[in-house]
Amino acid sequence: MSDTIKLSAPEKKGFWEIPILYEDPDLLALDKPALLLSSPDRYDAARPSLMELLHRDIERGAGWARQRNISYLMHAERLDCETSGVMLLAKSKSVLIALVNFFGSEKQIKTYVALVHGTPDAEQFEVDAKLGMHPTRSGFVRVDPKRGKRSRTRFTIREKFRGFTLLACQPLTSRMHQIRVHLQYASHSIVADQMYGGSPLALSSLKTNYRLKPKAVERPLLSRTALHAEELRLIHPVTQSELAIAAPWPKDLAVAVKYLRQFAAV
Repeated sequence: MSDTIKLSAPEKKGFWEIPILYEDPDLLALDKPALLLSSPDRYDAARPSLMELLHRDIERGAGWARQRNISYLMHAERLDCETSGVMLLAKSKSVLIALVNFFGSEKQIKTYVALVHGTPDAEQFEVDAKLGMHPTRSGFVRVDPKRGKRSRTRFTIREKFRGFTLLACQPLTSRMHQIRVHLQYASHSIVADQMYGGSPLALSSLKTNYRLKPKAVERPLLSRTALHAEELRLIHPVTQSELAIAAPWPKDLAVAVKYLRQFAAV
């Protein structure tokens, strides 16, 4: 069987070749690309989403689903649209319930990598700040000590650059926009996360004597939230064996870090 799933949205609204990171009779892990929604957008039903496209293919008997005899597929936890990386899906409702319970256990399950503005004071730190929906800004989350839900994230510095830091992020709870809001709260917004204070990363801001060709327009190295779900570790809900699933860095993040190492090394 193919190690990718090819999905196309109706009316030529996009085509994606999604790498399969792991598969067994109970689980399917995909490497979600950045800029593809996990689930349908409540505000714009016309935007393609990964789950919508997967379910459409299952219903119409697409080759990848037929080969695997898949009739049920559901995510235990979603990724933000601009976030790339490991996304785990259950092939049955009983497995989904087990995964949801596991993700809600406050165990150190998932590791994300984030490129952030500035340099934290400590090599390791934790943000324990309740989160809730913003009362007036639709789709935004904020720290809300009174009405928010318990939210904890651990952070570890991976690599330092001039003006930027690469962090490993381990959410112990699963809240909407948790890592992004906790990093904004810690005064280290994620690069290009314009919802929560981040700015795009341009090569011209790193490279001395940067020159652009006449009439050319510079394209940022990173223009989407620099957050990647790098690894997932859990106990398999059926076999009870230890399971580790990893997703390689996407090209834009890898290229950005390469240039940071070249022009902004500490």
